[in-house]
Amino acid sequence: MSDVQSLFEVRRAGPLALLQDAGRFGVRRLGVTQGGPADPHAWAWANRLAGNAWGTTALEVTMGGLELESTEETLVAVCGADLGATLDGDALPLWRSLRVRPGQRLAFTQPVNGLRAYLAVAGGFAAEPVLGSTACVPREGFGGLDGLGRKLEEGDVLSGSRLAETSSPEQQAPEDARPDYVAVPRLALLPGAQIAEFEGRSLYQAFNTTWRVDDRADRMGVRLRGPQLRCRLGGMISEGIGLGAVQVPPDGQPIALLNDRQTIGGYPRLGALTPLACARLAQCLPGQEVSLVATSPARAHDEYRRFLASFR
Repeated sequence: MSDVQSLFEVRRAGPLALLQDAGRFGVRRLGVTQGGPADPHAWAWANRLAGNAWGTTALEVTMGGLELESTEETLVAVCGADLGATLDGDALPLWRSLRVRPGQRLAFTQPVNGLRAYLAVAGGFAAEPVLGSTACVPREGFGGLDGLGRKLEEGDVLSGSRLAETSSPEQQAPEDARPDYVAVPRLALLPGAQIAEFEGRSLYQAFNTTWRVDDRADRMGVRLRGPQLRCRLGGMISEGIGLGAVQVPPDGQPIALLNDRQTIGGYPRLGALTPLACARLAQCLPGQEVSLVATSPARAHDEYRRFLASFR
């Protein structure tokens, strides 16, 4: 008997629903990006409430528009953005686990607060790893339900472990773990190697201006609109690009690069957002305001170490 069973059928796919584990690492030398959850904070909490270990595959739902029909009783948790989630038409409680029975319909409508929600099931969703990960990166054609980087489509079947524990008590995340995605976030940034090449006025503006999220934003990167930043550097030899790198192209409008970014780039950089700053930025809708705050490597390391320790 197979250890995998059908859990949900996709009745309506929505604009973008992707399976994501922790990400694909150790392959950037091959030109392959990491993928993984754009908001690891919400993704990790969804898995924790569903009783899963770090790295378990969950579903990232962007913007909403997704409707699933349950085919088995299972324990689920939805964390992250409020996308108007409902269960059989009634509001679905977020940041807590609950049981879903066969035949019930779980739907995500549209953003109310935040941009991305994460659905985890007890035992995780089943998918065949590609280069060591199930993370779905449509641009590269890796991961996801069929291993080819395809987003969910109507008629798809989501499967999970037949042996998953569903009788554990329902849990909820503490209030201080639930971000307010409407508040203006202060995004921690580690200054980078080229920061001294920016004009003094531009550096002042970078950290003392409220930026607006442009509508040109996706899992690859988020463009910020504000004052034009000027850099004294001309051309640069392309170099490796890490998560959160804030590049400044010739138009002077910074771009924060996220999970599905390219692996090399040649624009000067202010520095890099910390992983949790990237997570917060990934929940910002176009037009929302953000600010940049310089931080130190020690502080950034300590913040992320404490975050990881909560889930491992």
